[in-house]
Amino acid sequence: MGRVGSALDNAVIESWHSTLEFELRRDARFTTRAQGRRAVVDWIDDYNHDRRHSALGMRSPIAYEQALTSPSPEQAA
Repeated sequence: MGRVGSALDNAVIESWHSTLEFELRRDARFTTRAQGRRAVVDWIDDYNHDRRHSALGMRSPIAYEQALTSPSPEQAA
């Protein structure tokens, strides 16, 4: 990983981008760029805060990150 042109470097973002295009752009038509930007921002907020991901133990990315940064009960004692 890390070499120029390596398909593995882009696999995660390509998957995410495909999901974005499929879910947001398949039926949407925006009359202005500002409308499109706002829709993408709203979709990303939903993706990060509300949507649960199987790879994260059915937690949202925000909940997963908070669990990583909060002290565990063993550390608090």
